[in-house]
Amino acid sequence: MKLKEIFEKKTPTISFEVFPPKADANFSEVESAVRAIAALRPSFMSVTYGAGGAGGKYTTEIAREILQDFGVPTLAHLTCVAATRATVGERIAQFREAGIENVMALRGDLPGELEGVDRSGWEYPHAIDLVRELKAAGGFCIGGACYPEIHPESTDRKEDLLRLKEKVDAGCDFLTTQMFFDNDLLYHFLYRVRDIGIEVPVVAGIMPITSAKQVDRAIRLSGSMMPRRFRALVDRFGSDGAAMTQAGIAYATDQIIDLLANGVEHIHVYTMNKPAVAAKILENLSGILKR
Repeated sequence: MKLKEIFEKKTPTISFEVFPPKADANFSEVESAVRAIAALRPSFMSVTYGAGGAGGKYTTEIAREILQDFGVPTLAHLTCVAATRATVGERIAQFREAGIENVMALRGDLPGELEGVDRSGWEYPHAIDLVRELKAAGGFCIGGACYPEIHPESTDRKEDLLRLKEKVDAGCDFLTTQMFFDNDLLYHFLYRVRDIGIEVPVVAGIMPITSAKQVDRAIRLSGSMMPRRFRALVDRFGSDGAAMTQAGIAYATDQIIDLLANGVEHIHVYTMNKPAVAAKILENLSGILKR
């Protein structure tokens, strides 16, 4: 099922993100975690394009398994950093063969050796170029990324929103936000998004922080502002694994409840391949989601 059809039902959704293994030797461990999360029957699951945006070797395989074995709609990520049209065409063909209808079109993180290089000669310099390719291919529900604060490479919010509007106009059917830890950031962002004429569904991305070491990585990947309340939580419980896990899940649950109460119907949880975290969040929301 295409995700835009799910969003049109106007009922709350909760989805989970999983990522493929970095090495072949880890495949069985990752597969076990993915299957455990799929068994929870989320609204859909997304599968990233390899750890850190590199590879994509197992993306199609894992997405196919989720779809065929559990009947859970899947969203396969596709990145285009330094990609050729032949490579992208091959991935698109694989998605079709696997029955995957939903694709998250991303530029992807720039590896260290490519930072600062001239990208003007690339076939896909930006995510919008990949969106156009997928739109021209036809048959896909296309997702795009957005930043409640600001894209790290944008000069200001106005430019950021204009680029986002161009991406939606090019063919994005929905947007998923980067992680954030202060809901007010999202509410202000949604106001600006609607004001500029972006009408597609916006899915709120939530990451439960279950270890102190995740904090620096979260900031590096998303540029997220860490509110004082969250910093206090990490300072107090970060050295105790069990306490931090419980506190992180509680904080994420509180965020989700507040979002749902304020009319944000679609929540995407970056579960980091942790079935226990996904299960606990669903348990905390069981009455609210009527599951």
